[in-house]
Amino acid sequence: MASLGLRARLLSAFVLLCVVTAAAVAGIGYVKARNEILQRAQDAAVDAMRDRLATLFPLVTDTPGQDDLARIAAGLHDTNSSAVAFFRGQRSPGRPVPPPGRWRSGGPPPKPDLDEADIPAELRRTVAAGTMAWQRVTWRGRPLLIIGAPLLIAEPDGTTRNSGIEVYTAHSLLPEQRSIDGLALWAWLTGAAALVFAVVLGTVATRGVLRPVRELGWAARLLGQGELRTRIAVRGSDELADVARTFNDTAAELERHVEQLRAMEADARRFVADVSHELRTPLAALTAVADVLDEEAAGLPEPAGRAARLVSQETLNLTGLVNDLIEISRFDSGVAALALNDVDVAELVHATLRTRGWTESVQTDLPAGVTARLDPRRVDVILANLVGNALRHGEPPVSVRLSADPSSVTLDVRDHGPGLDEEVLPHVFDRFYKASAARARSEGSGLGLAIARENARLHQGDLTVVNAQDGGARFTLHLPRTPAEQDGGAE
Repeated sequence: MASLGLRARLLSAFVLLCVVTAAAVAGIGYVKARNEILQRAQDAAVDAMRDRLATLFPLVTDTPGQDDLARIAAGLHDTNSSAVAFFRGQRSPGRPVPPPGRWRSGGPPPKPDLDEADIPAELRRTVAAGTMAWQRVTWRGRPLLIIGAPLLIAEPDGTTRNSGIEVYTAHSLLPEQRSIDGLALWAWLTGAAALVFAVVLGTVATRGVLRPVRELGWAARLLGQGELRTRIAVRGSDELADVARTFNDTAAELERHVEQLRAMEADARRFVADVSHELRTPLAALTAVADVLDEEAAGLPEPAGRAARLVSQETLNLTGLVNDLIEISRFDSGVAALALNDVDVAELVHATLRTRGWTESVQTDLPAGVTARLDPRRVDVILANLVGNALRHGEPPVSVRLSADPSSVTLDVRDHGPGLDEEVLPHVFDRFYKASAARARSEGSGLGLAIARENARLHQGDLTVVNAQDGGARFTLHLPRTPAEQDGGAE
């Protein structure tokens, strides 16, 4: 039943319970009624047999012949039974009995005419021993009650002795059998009615139970999809109502926490954006001063010259960090937009490498004639981050390979270094994440790969990373050749 739904399990449980209960009640009632009917019929037949036996005394002779046995048997006949008498191998004369089903349709069946072979041997032995006994048997497909009794002779001294005459009556139990069959029919009808009732009751009950469960499942799915205002109606005061109230309270609390987190995140992003823009003006002045110091560093005494060069380098690093933060804030605020142009992808890659002086350091496999509608500046940023990371943190040779199909272009950038640790791979594109704590003060901001992926997604593409089987990390940039036009804010 594990593969069945909740409705099927509840309905099956209701049906099984109702059917078992009905079967038990009907079965017990049938057995008790059957035993009662048969017991009453048996007691009545035995009492009637004793009354008729009393009319046979005193016996005419204790050595009866065929005629005497016939008179004894005739004295025990009634409307619903027949009798036979035995004495030392003799029996009262019988009459032919038609086979079952040959009597007149609608009339009563003929009275049974027993032969010696029809009487159970155990019953014969009990009667021969001088004791009255009876037994229910099936004779030619008909239920009978056979009652046997010995005829006793009273002696003058008050004792009795067995005359040797045995009399047996065959009492038909067909009326009782019909009553029992009627009880069985009613038991089956009761079971069928109980089954129908169980199905109807189970359907109504499961509907009442499953409706709140379905509503709860529907609300949970909406909540999981981000509809935090989802609530369900509370009906009644039972356990399901408690579950509904708990769900509503949980959803309200979750909505409150999510709203708080969203507000905090918005504040943090706004703070980063504001600080980044505010830093631009003093950074411009610092950059100008740093340029002057850098030009004069060679003529300064060594401690002062080294300090001047350090100021110049850190000013450049700070400028890069601020620019990256401003770029990230544009993505977060949704104002980043594409300036699409039809470009030759191979030429764009060559331009990126040439501008940064990486042409000799990077191997390329760039088929000519591959064009796509891209934002050249943003693709340049992506490639600069990927190739720059490969050159700084990987090992040569570093390669860039271009492939294309009718709908997309793919750029693979890989190195042949040790690759990335498995625990690092899921976090490569996280903001401010650095694979090694030792590089916490490196020249990178920890935002380059995050910006690269955001630019790829802005093109409706993606950027992924895996470790190559023969060593090194492989970054794969997938871009559609014709991305859908987007509405974006000004940059």
